[in-house]
Amino acid sequence: MAEQRKKQRLGDMLVQQGLITQDQLRIALIEQEQSQLPLGRQLVLLGFITEAMIRDIVAHTIGQESVDLAAVAADGEAMKLVPEDFARRHTLLPIAFDADKQTLVVAMSDMFNVVALDQLRAMINAPIEIKTMLAGLAQLQEYIDRFYGYELSVDGILREIETGEIDYQSLQTPGGEMEYTQPVVRLVNSLLVDAVKHGSSDIHFEPEFAFLRIRYRIDGVLEQVRSLHKTYWPSIAVRLKVMSGINIAETRAAQDGRFSLNLSGRPIDFRVSTQPTVYGENIVLRILDRERSIIPLERMDLTAETLATLRLMMARPEGILIVTGPTGSGKTTTLYSLLTHLNNETINIMTLEDPVEYPVTMMRQTSVNETVKMDFVNGIRSIMRQDPDVILVGEVRDKDTAEMAFRAAMTGHQVFTTLHTNSALGTFPRLLDIGISTEIMAGNIIGVIAQRLVRELCPHCKEAYAPSMEECQLLGMGTQCVTTIYRAVGCKLCHHKGYRGRMALMELLFMDGDLDDLVARHATLRELREAALTKGFKPLAEDGIRRVMEGRTSLAEISRVVDLTGRLR
Repeated sequence: MAEQRKKQRLGDMLVQQGLITQDQLRIALIEQEQSQLPLGRQLVLLGFITEAMIRDIVAHTIGQESVDLAAVAADGEAMKLVPEDFARRHTLLPIAFDADKQTLVVAMSDMFNVVALDQLRAMINAPIEIKTMLAGLAQLQEYIDRFYGYELSVDGILREIETGEIDYQSLQTPGGEMEYTQPVVRLVNSLLVDAVKHGSSDIHFEPEFAFLRIRYRIDGVLEQVRSLHKTYWPSIAVRLKVMSGINIAETRAAQDGRFSLNLSGRPIDFRVSTQPTVYGENIVLRILDRERSIIPLERMDLTAETLATLRLMMARPEGILIVTGPTGSGKTTTLYSLLTHLNNETINIMTLEDPVEYPVTMMRQTSVNETVKMDFVNGIRSIMRQDPDVILVGEVRDKDTAEMAFRAAMTGHQVFTTLHTNSALGTFPRLLDIGISTEIMAGNIIGVIAQRLVRELCPHCKEAYAPSMEECQLLGMGTQCVTTIYRAVGCKLCHHKGYRGRMALMELLFMDGDLDDLVARHATLRELREAALTKGFKPLAEDGIRRVMEGRTSLAEISRVVDLTGRLR
């Protein structure tokens, strides 16, 4: 039976399930002839389907269970049974071992790789039953690195540069690609791979008087990872410029560029910015990981009430929805997640960004280009002639852009944009300051989303404790409270930081007739706040406290990002 299921071609299965069209299958097959990639991988790269969808449909078709490795914790006992080199060679990952039942669960991307399973049984040489589960290839490669650990051969490459002796170990790193390339090329590639493996959002190359400092921004906090002698910097800088298509001869002016690499089986985009300093050019790379950044609404970890309000906002066919927050608060990521939820063949989504961060299938995306007079104002004017249903304006910075965005909203379009404010209610004085009248705001703003990013506590080392009297006040439970909250400690798995990953805190302001009336007659922020609270508005601080009570983050981390001083009065 399983053999019959296997014979059914993947493309036909996906078409039958309505996950892709016959046209999309035809395009993928043409591309596959050139790339020689497996069809499933080719469909993922084209953006027609996600790896998780392929995993689940294949698992269902062949009668096997599938597993999302993101929800799996490393099992030390299971990993002792399977050496790292074997796991990497056969692309499989031991995820659980039951000593009582003598059962080993192994995640694989190829369920019919009987050779690997036979070799595994022979290697274990014990009466242990091996149960297999289907996992996506890219995710499998990523979690093999994550569970077994990932060590760079940067020191070997540096030794090669200094002595001229070839470091063969460095040739086997993902940056080395199993072939000899220039050491500087491999050094840069290895650093990029390492930054992605650590979940960095930015890489900073900062020249000082005598050395080059390399820092990663992990979970919103900069961390120094290497210091190299200044003699390395000219060749590294040239390599980064060549990769990003930047003029290598220009060192006195700021420049921007971008490039893309295929790491861990998925495309990673890098946005490059150079800035002249007294000790040479400072180069910062923004890492844009599409698979990690664009997440479905259901996985945004929102409460049922917040998710319902968000869906209600997006259901309004016209008006402007504004996402606010400081730089680096995840505004663009949230916008993309909202647009991806709306994205289908029945609507025309057009975006105007500076620059385009994540290419998305079916969205018509345009980068702002001042040299050809494609600024936000002219861009919106041009987009209006392209029969759009939904328009994304990357950022409202001035009166002209704001007026054009509101004009689009007033003429029957759904407009999404971002604005730099401290809170959702701070949107109105900010727009007033820009030059938008309250009469235009009233009735045309669908809603406002304000957000911040906070670090999540490491689940392996977080410590429970009873809050102090002052902390009880911050929690809104008076001076006496009987509860348990958690604080950061630090362990090897979180690199002794106590935190691992980030999540979004949100406050949603849904505009209705009553709030529109208040805006139209220049109501104070206090009046707006009181009216919003009566309609179920929950401020950022409340969402933060909820996460603390759930044990997801610490009170210290919330206090770092959100002002809680008002709760002490």
